[in-house]
Amino acid sequence: MTDKPDFDVEQVHRHFSTHCFNAAWQLIDKSDRTSEDNEQMIRLVQASLWHWTGRPDCSDKNLSIGFWQASRVYALVGEADNARKYASLCLDKTPRDDEFCLGYAYEALARAELLVGNNAKARQHLADARRQAEGVSDDESRQMLVDDLRTLE
Repeated sequence: MTDKPDFDVEQVHRHFSTHCFNAAWQLIDKSDRTSEDNEQMIRLVQASLWHWTGRPDCSDKNLSIGFWQASRVYALVGEADNARKYASLCLDKTPRDDEFCLGYAYEALARAELLVGNNAKARQHLADARRQAEGVSDDESRQMLVDDLRTLE
């Protein structure tokens, strides 16, 4: 008997990293989420992150996006400590030359601070996010970020 699986582990990680990310996103967008949906969203975002860490092509940017999604999920379910944790991880992994991802890292930090009523810190993070948005060259991406930031004002 061999320890080698009879399937391509890298292919499994590629499939489930994106599948779980997209399934979590569908629940994020669901307007009438149940408590079971919230639990499923958490399981999906964590599974997506785990599968990303098993991919040889996993980059800091991929992790940044995964951590951002985790922060958003935890903010949606009211888990402020986890929302902050993953927002901080997002910022730590975000490439410093990526204004779009940096803008979203600050958006996640602002959202987490708003969750606990820390409006001063939230305003600071929103200002940082807006500064990053100004540097986003793609009009559609910049507008998406700006629109998301407006939901926090």
